[in-house]
Amino acid sequence: MFDVLVYLYETYWRPDACPDQAQLRRKLSAIGFETDEIQEALSWLDGLAVAAQSYHGEQGAESLRVYSPLETEHLGEDSVGFISFLESAGVLPPPMRETVIDRAMAIPGNPLDLEDLKIIVLMVFWSLGEEPDALILDELFVAPEDRLIH
Repeated sequence: MFDVLVYLYETYWRPDACPDQAQLRRKLSAIGFETDEIQEALSWLDGLAVAAQSYHGEQGAESLRVYSPLETEHLGEDSVGFISFLESAGVLPPPMRETVIDRAMAIPGNPLDLEDLKIIVLMVFWSLGEEPDALILDELFVAPEDRLIH
C-alpha cells in the first residue's frame, strides 16, 4: 500500500490532479501494482479525504495530546516521538496532528513502522495541498544513516 501512496505523491502534485478512481486503478494496475495493494491504498486515501475536509488549517492554541493506551501500542514509541518532534518544530499543528494519528490508526499491525508514519505525514501534507519545508522533507525522505554530517 505504501508503495502506491509514494507513487501517487511523486506523480500527482495534489489529490485533485489524480484521475478518477476507475482510471487510476487501471493505471496503477498497468504499472504493476497488485489489485489488493491498490484497493487498500485507495480506501485509505478515501479516509484521508474525509479527514482533510475537516481540517481548516487553524493553528489554534497550544494543545497537549495525551495518547490512549491503544494509540501508544499501535503507533509505537518511535512514531509518537516523531509526531512530537514535528509538533515541537512547528510544522504539525494540532488539527494536522490529529489527521496523522487518525490515518496511522487506520493501518493494521502493531507497532506502526516509523518509515510508514513518515509516508502518512507526507500524504497528509499532500492531501491539504501543502508542501513541507526542505528540512522536514529531509526528515521524511532521507534515512538517518544516509545523512551527511558536516
